[in-house]
Amino acid sequence: MRTRSFVVGGLLLVGVLATVRSSGQDPSDEARTGTMRPVIRGRTQAAASMKPEATRAAERILQAGGNAFDAAVAGQAVLGLVDAASNGVGSDAVILVYDAKAKTVVSINAEGTAPKLATIEWYQKNLNNTLPQSDTLLSGTVPGVVDAWYLLLDRWGTMTFAQVLQPAIDMAENGFPIGERMAGAIATSKKLKKYPSSVKVYFPGGAAPKPGDLFKNPDLARTLRKLVDAEKAAAGKGRREALKAARDRFYKGDIARTMAKFSEEQGGLFRYEDFAAYSAKFDAPVSVDYRGYRVYKNPSASQGPTELFALNILEGYDLKAMKHNSTEYIHASIEAVKLAMADREKYLGDADFVPIPYEGLLSKDYARDRRALIDPARASLELRPGVAEKFTRSTQPLARPFHINLDGEADHEGDTSYLAVVDKDRNMVSFEPSLHSGFGTGVVMADLGFIFNCRGDYYSLVAGEANALAPGKRPRSTLQSTLVMKGEQPFMIVGSPGGDDQVFRTLQTLLNVVDFGMNVQEAIEAPRWATRSFPASPFPHTMYPGEMSVENRVPEGVRAALVSRGHKLRIAGPWTMGSLAAIVVDPKTGVLSAGTDPRVDAYAVAW
Repeated sequence: MRTRSFVVGGLLLVGVLATVRSSGQDPSDEARTGTMRPVIRGRTQAAASMKPEATRAAERILQAGGNAFDAAVAGQAVLGLVDAASNGVGSDAVILVYDAKAKTVVSINAEGTAPKLATIEWYQKNLNNTLPQSDTLLSGTVPGVVDAWYLLLDRWGTMTFAQVLQPAIDMAENGFPIGERMAGAIATSKKLKKYPSSVKVYFPGGAAPKPGDLFKNPDLARTLRKLVDAEKAAAGKGRREALKAARDRFYKGDIARTMAKFSEEQGGLFRYEDFAAYSAKFDAPVSVDYRGYRVYKNPSASQGPTELFALNILEGYDLKAMKHNSTEYIHASIEAVKLAMADREKYLGDADFVPIPYEGLLSKDYARDRRALIDPARASLELRPGVAEKFTRSTQPLARPFHINLDGEADHEGDTSYLAVVDKDRNMVSFEPSLHSGFGTGVVMADLGFIFNCRGDYYSLVAGEANALAPGKRPRSTLQSTLVMKGEQPFMIVGSPGGDDQVFRTLQTLLNVVDFGMNVQEAIEAPRWATRSFPASPFPHTMYPGEMSVENRVPEGVRAALVSRGHKLRIAGPWTMGSLAAIVVDPKTGVLSAGTDPRVDAYAVAW
């Protein structure tokens, strides 16, 4: 009897793990579906994100003649509404772009900056040398995502703010059926209930919305319309000036003044000058070659390069021969990422404030030196940063302190969102926007309808450290995504929410594709591992020496062997460790394969 599977809009509804056999068919010719969801394939364009509504918004823009950059802005504007616990207009962001016309990869750094009044001394004096964890405006940074929209549209886009923001404005005004995850996040959020401006938006009528209720945010719709109105008023000056007028209304106009006034009234440190001085920026990405694939990351104020450090270390192992998720493979991988994260702690920060010796950090010789520290039979319990500057032309040691805190209960995970778009010309956008923790600071800004990110709780309050707080400085964010080239051809974009774990999730997905030959959906769905044996990004930056976790789909024998090697093992549920989306481009045929994570509400389209 044939088992049927139905695919609707990219979701496999029934027939999971089905075996399809025609009458009289030889068993060796069976077509097996071994994933929870199918690979979504197409010839021309594809989009994937953490929510169906955002993916559909990107799809509509592409079908209306827009390119990947237009679609990314439209998709993220909607994503900030339907995935409001994780991102929004108040987000920070990092973006990797492949410009098909110029044949170049570009990084956009839209991380937020600390207010000018935010100093280590201020927090020592007023908050007893602590940072508020994911709460209050004292944990916030300047929103960067609106400037990221502007940079994408101005440099590469073809559409106006009026066109790309219309889907989000429509949904904010007319409402959308809220899903179980967002409804649950609102109902269980303690911090939203603390602030009257937040209660107004998220508890209309005094009650949390229930799954299936129409959720509206008319205040956010009015804010987005203000951008569109500014653009239309400046239309006679040309497209570029009109786009800039929309952007400037947010950072230098009445929206900025409203944010500043509200911040001061609420005891925050943001002032008008912090918004007026802000600018997202273009960066040259950093990259390494991994088994013939060129892997790119954002270079500044991001943990992304730690994946490159780990890849260089792992390149010295025959991972395929070790077998996927074997004891040897997981042990080597965990020990490699521990070393990479130790270098994150010592070296990575805002490159405008601290020099980062990438010449050494990304060198194969340095990776060989680091690889030699891995004991194949024993887990390390220490934080062991290297001396990367020895592998540079300078060789001068950096006086770069770091500290280890074993106290507190800092969380290594976090709430972020993700959007990936590839268009018919093979432009690629890998867009990671975030509020950092559920509903960011928790404070809806005045009557503007959005919340600031709380990335400010990532700073160190120890002067001299790479990630030490300073006015105008960007925190070293966990935000990161991956863009991969194969020769001169775009090959893959992939990103994942999840705080410090983001690097582990994108790393494993890439290894699953490159080393183990999995298709994109298999790579995403494979059982995952992670570690917390390094300082957490949020304050107070707790490290849990030797601790690691696996989904319980990893075989029991492997788990026992990991414990015997000294790993302090935590067992997670079978489909609980994270979320991810990716798009792969076949270098030979050009076929697009999009995959999304069944652990969450992620959704892909391709045609």
